Amino acid sequence: MTVVGFNFAKITVEKKGPTKGKVNISNNVTIEDLEESSFSIGQEEQKSLKVIFKFNSTYDPDVGYIELLGDLIFIEEKSRIKEIFETWKEKRRVDKDLMAEILNIILTRCNIQALILARDINLPSPIPLPKVKVETK
Repeated sequence: MTVVGFNFAKITVEKKGPTKGKVNISNNVTIEDLEESSFSIGQEEQKSLKVIFKFNSTYDPDVGYIELLGDLIFIEEKSRIKEIFETWKEKRRVDKDLMAEILNIILTRCNIQALILARDINLPSPIPLPKVKVETK
């Protein structure tokens, strides 16, 4: 799998109130759809697949949320593209290894974007950040 495109179509972030006490944050990514697509490289047309996703960071208590909608476009061999797409149309599934690769790419990009958005509107970081511990001898 070779990723040739990654786009955010919609970014929603809202801070609903001040952050007090302990806040639990859960991140979730779902694959909304998978579409066949193609693009031209010189004279040749390249088949690709577009994975449409939704990423959410939810805060408990409800002090805010982050929602990212977008797509990831990747290329594979033509026969593999057809196989992946047919399986998706029939069962709405992708094999585990490919799904893990897709989700890891989406999570990496979305976690970075969510971290920036949370900082910009003063929400707690949606991913744990390293902290320095001072020890006394």
